[in-house]
Amino acid sequence: MKYSAAFFKLLLHFFLPRTCFACGGDLPWNAKEPLCASCSSRLTEPGPHICKRCGTVLKYGGAHCFACRGSKEREYKCRVIRSAFKFNSSSRALVHALKYARADYLARYMGEQMAAHYKNYPELAEAEMVVPVPLFPKRNRTRGYNQSELLAKNFAPRVGLTADTKSLVRIKNTVSQTTLGRMGRLANMKGAFACKNPAAVKGKTVLLIDDVATTGATLEGCAAALKAAGAKKVMAYTFARE
Repeated sequence: MKYSAAFFKLLLHFFLPRTCFACGGDLPWNAKEPLCASCSSRLTEPGPHICKRCGTVLKYGGAHCFACRGSKEREYKCRVIRSAFKFNSSSRALVHALKYARADYLARYMGEQMAAHYKNYPELAEAEMVVPVPLFPKRNRTRGYNQSELLAKNFAPRVGLTADTKSLVRIKNTVSQTTLGRMGRLANMKGAFACKNPAAVKGKTVLLIDDVATTGATLEGCAAALKAAGAKKVMAYTFARE
């Protein structure tokens, strides 16, 4: 007697029921997404009012946030930062599961979502290649993978780009950013990255990929290394924006 794949999925669900990554509620046995309908509906874009440069949400409108307004735009190596979603309970659950719970299979869904929302940012359309934010080798070995690299590999082909996962490397084992303020994060990331293959990025408009943008310090550190290697322009696109 032959059984269909659907039967085995149903049987597996009976013994190991699937649950929503955000709220823990039950998911149908044939659910195609990792979130329930309610939590999925909370995956919302940062807009419509965001900083023209860094993409942070502007509560009271305007063109730039305080940090970007206080500096000349040309001082930034990463010229534009955009994100698919706000960092809230739903997006946070996915990011944390991908980073800390070894749920590497979530990268496909998250990369698909990033690709679906990419078209909403025409300012990113000039990108010629995708580069993920690298991890320090020791941290990569501990985690088992680089979540940004997985996102880049799942995102890039869906928007007609190629992901270069080798050229940009992290050469400084930085301390955790979670307890640092904006200036501390910028200092922590200074000199943390290097481009070991300048020929790959020379004259190119590069799109950095990461899971979350907070102050933009990590992205700025990456952009500085890419610009020093000859990149024409560096922009960034993340799954979520705090």
